[in-house]
Amino acid sequence: MSLSTTTAKNIAHVLSEALPYINHFVGKTFVIKYGGNAMVDDTLKTSFARDIVLMKRIGMNPIVVHGGGPQIADLLKRLGKRSEFFQGMRITDSETMDVVQMVLGGLVNKEIVTLINNQGGAAVGLTGKDAQLIHAHQLKFTQNNPEMQASEIIDIGHVGEVTRIDTAIIDVLIQGNFIPVIAPIGVGKDGQSYNINADIVAGKIAEILEAEKLMLLTNTAGVLNKQGELLTGLNAQNIKDLIEDHTIEGGMLPKIHCALEAVRNGVHTAHIIDGRVEHAVLLEIFTNEGVGTLIKGRH
Repeated sequence: MSLSTTTAKNIAHVLSEALPYINHFVGKTFVIKYGGNAMVDDTLKTSFARDIVLMKRIGMNPIVVHGGGPQIADLLKRLGKRSEFFQGMRITDSETMDVVQMVLGGLVNKEIVTLINNQGGAAVGLTGKDAQLIHAHQLKFTQNNPEMQASEIIDIGHVGEVTRIDTAIIDVLIQGNFIPVIAPIGVGKDGQSYNINADIVAGKIAEILEAEKLMLLTNTAGVLNKQGELLTGLNAQNIKDLIEDHTIEGGMLPKIHCALEAVRNGVHTAHIIDGRVEHAVLLEIFTNEGVGTLIKGRH
């Protein structure tokens, strides 16, 4: 059955609108943090994989960093172990760290690799321990203890923060025309494994590679104003004002800080995009309107 004239015109318009972006982005690096609904809905999983493959086919260099919090919580529950958190971070003892490595480095990572490969891509799965990609040390918190009249250090186990990124293995994969898929597990000086927030890992990798874009998929439309309207084209001052008047708060704060840090340190633009929308990655990159919040640096 042939296309209607209206449908054909719409397709032609989209392709025509995308062409300048395609020309500009050939050879550029894009770091995409993959998580939320996009990781659990079958239709969204397929559309994400196709987006990544298309980017690679037209000459862009996508790098996927993924989370897996719900999958970790599910396995812990099945093992009879309760998930505990401190300031949004999963408290990770040795037993929990074993589960994190099994889920992130095994189950989730290989599922994403398979999704991309099934759409015609050539993905390779990694953790930050491979070729010592992500160097880390333990993340500790301090908080005031009124009874002791002093600050106390809060130890939440094998939770890490990035100290250095060694991109040698990423460079080799990109030169070989592969798509890196990275689980956010870091390695310490003593060989210890650390569970690291995937947004932070994506941001640090984007910074060290001076990526064209850092893209964080979320379960919201992006940054919204107090009327629920999408905000985009934000800069550091805009973000400061929005935080001060409590427009940006809660779970959006870490993503905003991650995005802002990235554009301050060499990434051209950062995007917080709605992962509940099919082909959200392509729509944000190749259309004028996009499907999320764009955060600009000083470029």
